[in-house]
Amino acid sequence: MIPSLPLPPLPCPPSWFPGHMNRFTKQLPALLSRTDIVLELRDSRLPLTSINHNFEGAISKWRAERGKQSSLLRPPSHETPGPSGHGGFTCERIVVLNKRDLVPEWGMEPFRRAIAARFPEQIIHFAACNRREDIKSLSKLLVSIAKRNPHATETNVLVVGMPNVGKSTLLNSLRSFGISGPTPKALQTSAQPGHTRALSNRLKLSQDPLVYSYDTPGVMLPFLGRGDEGAERGVKLALIAGIKEGLYDVQALVAYLLYRMNILDPVCPAYLKVLPPGTSPTSDTDAFLEQLARRLGMLVRGGECDTERASKWFVEWWRKEGGLISAAAPRPSPSSTPSDGVSARRGWGFDLEWSMASHEAVPPPHTESFVEQKMGECIDEYLERTADYERLGGTISETQLKKRTWEEKLAQRAARSKAKAIARRR
Repeated sequence: MIPSLPLPPLPCPPSWFPGHMNRFTKQLPALLSRTDIVLELRDSRLPLTSINHNFEGAISKWRAERGKQSSLLRPPSHETPGPSGHGGFTCERIVVLNKRDLVPEWGMEPFRRAIAARFPEQIIHFAACNRREDIKSLSKLLVSIAKRNPHATETNVLVVGMPNVGKSTLLNSLRSFGISGPTPKALQTSAQPGHTRALSNRLKLSQDPLVYSYDTPGVMLPFLGRGDEGAERGVKLALIAGIKEGLYDVQALVAYLLYRMNILDPVCPAYLKVLPPGTSPTSDTDAFLEQLARRLGMLVRGGECDTERASKWFVEWWRKEGGLISAAAPRPSPSSTPSDGVSARRGWGFDLEWSMASHEAVPPPHTESFVEQKMGECIDEYLERTADYERLGGTISETQLKKRTWEEKLAQRAARSKAKAIARRR
């Protein structure tokens, strides 16, 4: 076990916000006006980082127009009931934490309870497209919501989320389950982000009742943030291939990946599977890559290790196999807690990380209630940090700030010119 796990130095996040993302963001309010269910996909490994705060304003307005209230940064203490059933409007928000097979099973229910306690207006659903029971339960949920308003001719679902969280794949799976008989693959999918660039045609998910859906482009944040906050957010999204390939130094991704694997399972992290037998856990990126390159025979002239090639191989291995191995990490237990009272870092996925010590108060660190408590603290800290960050303008880049200031000046100049023109006509 590694005695301490310092966060490795991380590069500044790149800006990746193509034009099709900007167009869809502007279209979102109009699309919501004819939407009954918002199906928001997030990555189970990044249940907080894969929240797109740019959607929140439009979704809150949509809910308010239909008689409901919500706020991401200030969870409601109560829900204002809106019209439903006969002659009313359907208005539901389902948050699907996709790729559940890539996170440990022991943390799913504690996280669901922790997030539901803070956002009671959101329906939380874990899913993996290769698990038929997950698709079946989600399909039944959509159908049950549609049946609440028997006088509605159809129910429309809008699927939103960041790039590469699995929106198109999930819709293909829902269509195959909800429509009887053989159904062709309706939407093209890709392992690379940005494949879907425009709103799809309507896709039928259920015949009785009629449920239709739209697939939408994955939308990245225009600006990932400043300092360590933005740097870590960018690396996380790059690791799940949510950011265009090539915008990040791959060795920086490896350093962060080692850090996270060591937190998830400090005794037997998943990367030991690709190193020589008997290797101990490490946080030294250079030493790790040299060992890996020699193990794989990735050498250049003179017998030097090709660490660049080994880095690319390791990230791809994690995306295809290593993530599944990491998902088998055991629940934090007393045996993995330092006996000398020194705190150790443990976590679930890439977003939730907490301290554990041998003197932790009841409940003990291996129970669900303890995990739920720690996850709740992580969520509260994230929400508070995000609110402060937005209040201080940390989500807006210098370029965006200058552009906004210039647009305000142009608007003021136009208003003055209009006022002068009116005064002259009088």
